[in-house]
Amino acid sequence: MKNARRLRRGAHRAPTLTGFDAHRAGVERLLASYRAIPTNTDVRLAKKTSNLFRARARTRAPGLDVSGLSGVISIDPQARTADVAGMCTYEDLVDATLPYGLAPLVVPQLKTITLGGAVTGLGIESTSFRNGLPHESVLEMDILTGSGDIVTATPEGENSDLFWGFPNSYGTLGYATRLRIQLEPVKPYVALRYLRFDSLDELQAVMDRVVNDHVYDGTSVDYLDGVVFTEAESYLVLGHQTDEAGPLSDYTGENIYYRSIQHSSVEHPKTDKLTIRDYLWRWDTDWFWCSRAFGAQNPTIRRLWPKRLLRSSFYWKLVALDRRYGIGDRREKLAGNPLRERVVQDVEVPIERTTDFLRWFLAEIPIEPLWLCPLRLREPTPAGASSQRPWPLYPLEPKRTYVNIGFWSSVPIVPGEPEGAANRLIEDKVTEFDGHKSLYSDAFYSREDFERLYYGGDRYAGLKKHYDPDSRLLDLFSKAVLRR
Repeated sequence: MKNARRLRRGAHRAPTLTGFDAHRAGVERLLASYRAIPTNTDVRLAKKTSNLFRARARTRAPGLDVSGLSGVISIDPQARTADVAGMCTYEDLVDATLPYGLAPLVVPQLKTITLGGAVTGLGIESTSFRNGLPHESVLEMDILTGSGDIVTATPEGENSDLFWGFPNSYGTLGYATRLRIQLEPVKPYVALRYLRFDSLDELQAVMDRVVNDHVYDGTSVDYLDGVVFTEAESYLVLGHQTDEAGPLSDYTGENIYYRSIQHSSVEHPKTDKLTIRDYLWRWDTDWFWCSRAFGAQNPTIRRLWPKRLLRSSFYWKLVALDRRYGIGDRREKLAGNPLRERVVQDVEVPIERTTDFLRWFLAEIPIEPLWLCPLRLREPTPAGASSQRPWPLYPLEPKRTYVNIGFWSSVPIVPGEPEGAANRLIEDKVTEFDGHKSLYSDAFYSREDFERLYYGGDRYAGLKKHYDPDSRLLDLFSKAVLRR
């Protein structure tokens, strides 16, 4: 238990396992709420929080009751698996698994992202260069489909087509009520090295080598991501799991994680050490770097800001208020400034095109920093999958390395330009570079282009017809682009 306590250092609570009886009761409430929704009304989740950045049409229609689907159901330490309710947050899941010396194979970087959300909407983090994406560690799922049935989807079972088609469907084929996922062993601490580059070409080359070798300078690399500030200042963050204790950093208070990276130099790379829990949530305290928009990185304000509110879920509430009341637009008008276009995106490009995309972006879009996160689909390709593009709605190629590039800010609107001009420009460039864009934020594709990129040929239409024959759920284009 000593090792478990070390793994749990910094946790705020120890979630209890809900058990299958409580989970079944939650599913019954969900089904009852589904039956109560009028048949001529779109089915939506009734939840108070979201990590989506798409504006949506407001509705007063009742939603699905997911209040009983928010916990960890069961953990099997020997099999290294967990049964998890679809609305369970990764924060709760991590706090439940760390006492066993285990963690999910991929832990998305914000605490309130849910398991169901990460699988149906994709997620990524610094283990993705070796563990792929969250849906690749799923062994089976129970899914409430548009027809009102709960079906179990597995890689080779009766509903295997839904298993492979569920990722990137964003709730348009159904909602996961239970997921059985794989876990991996973790150690109590993560030792970090920050490598600074003054050349994007060199950064790309080193990142490519580490992805392939999982080693740098004789030390294994368990975690890998990076940050680009300018073309002449970029960093890779290399993490190595360790049992060795020692001085630990804390970025949950006044110290700002992404700024600490800049203390490294080419000649003298900075080293650091965090508990495993603090490492997994190192970006959450400042929502990467977006807390600066609220003044939370001003030293005076930061000292007064309650520590419990230094977290992404609170910043998201501030964004929701701004969107509802147009606070930012009013402020820009009063200052005589142009209104601003929100540019909040994660895109993937093949690693060999990373430098080209970064140079284009830094020259055309006035946003910095940029987050980098390399990824590869897990190998070998699981049984029951297509050997060429196993996940049809987000068709990454096996044995090919991609780099996720994240940017979360806004740019001035140029008079006369169409709505979403900067976003449209980025979409075109990503497609030109044989990349993909995540759909959690605003999208401006034509229907033809969108279906070509995200419908997996005729796969999505077939799944929609089979599992949502009466179109109770929105279709993917309506949800992602039309923002209904």
